[in-house]
Amino acid sequence: MSDITARLDLPLIQPSQAQKHVTHNEALQVLDGLVQAALEETGANTPPFEPVTGTLYAIGPGPTDDWAGEPNKLALRITEAWLFIDPQVGWRAWDKATEQFKVFDGSDWAEILPDLNNLDGVGINTASDGTNRLAVASAATLLTHEGAGHQLKINKAAGTDTASLLFQSGFTGHAEMGLAGDTAFSIKLSDDGSTWHDALRADPATQQIETDFQLTGDAVQQSPTDITTGRLMRADYGFGPGNLLGTVAQSGGTPTGAVIERGSNANGDYVRFADGTQICCGKIAVDVTDGTLQTFPLPAAHQTNSIVAAMLGNVINNVNVALELRNIGSVYANANTGQLAVNLLTPGTSTDPASDSEKMTYMTVGRWF
Repeated sequence: MSDITARLDLPLIQPSQAQKHVTHNEALQVLDGLVQAALEETGANTPPFEPVTGTLYAIGPGPTDDWAGEPNKLALRITEAWLFIDPQVGWRAWDKATEQFKVFDGSDWAEILPDLNNLDGVGINTASDGTNRLAVASAATLLTHEGAGHQLKINKAAGTDTASLLFQSGFTGHAEMGLAGDTAFSIKLSDDGSTWHDALRADPATQQIETDFQLTGDAVQQSPTDITTGRLMRADYGFGPGNLLGTVAQSGGTPTGAVIERGSNANGDYVRFADGTQICCGKIAVDVTDGTLQTFPLPAAHQTNSIVAAMLGNVINNVNVALELRNIGSVYANANTGQLAVNLLTPGTSTDPASDSEKMTYMTVGRWF
């Protein structure tokens, strides 16, 4: 018959044994130390200076003093002595120093790690739920590399699902970025958490970037006269097919309308440019027999008190009326009256009883502001 138990090596009382209480008490002391075991320290090599009865230590590989020669054993303090116990694989104990459960693996006391696979949820400093399977309440969350790069992957089941990062204030969403309902990357903003606008949308299918917002800031043209290199041109400050032709306008000498304006009326045609240049042209009927100053209204008025250049061209319209450019004494445009004035130096001739007029072309060049 063995004198110890199979698992804990507890001493057994033998038949006809004297002083049975000694054996019995020794077994009780071992049980007292191992049941609900609590280690003061693991890996300790030096015994405490004033040991307390009932304390239990897991000795390290190089013990000294009273523990010398007892490496990797359990040291249980009993009255006036140390009781050394060989731990067995699978024994468990609470480590008071680290506040962790430890298990003996045959050579060392290792931390007991739970199986973390396929958990229903994990809550760190807060509670998880059926939607938020991972919930963290902390000042910051760190995801770092293990020697190279690091990717955070957010995967969705179908193209119409959502895979995004949602930024909230008081659990009201105000910003979202990711794949929201399709495969285009978007950054959405909301003032109230219900109505959302695309601040940026990049569509891989069309390879286009869209935004619902008006762009401002230093990257955008600041004024109509701003020509800073690299800045985006504002539609209301620049020119394109939509406003290249139209009504010209200005404010303080700065163009505020189209680049070119073209018009016509019964008096002729005119062209105005955004820089202030104006050209008028048309046809007039000059009375070849009239030696006085003849005036003709222009299709558009030039700037008051400005200098205007005027030119005439000959048009053979009536073969019975003769007027040559050498017959013209003077031609000028009156900016104040908006009229073209023609004065004959010498009258021409007319044998047409129905008309004494000769058609002539004209052009004036001046300014509209």
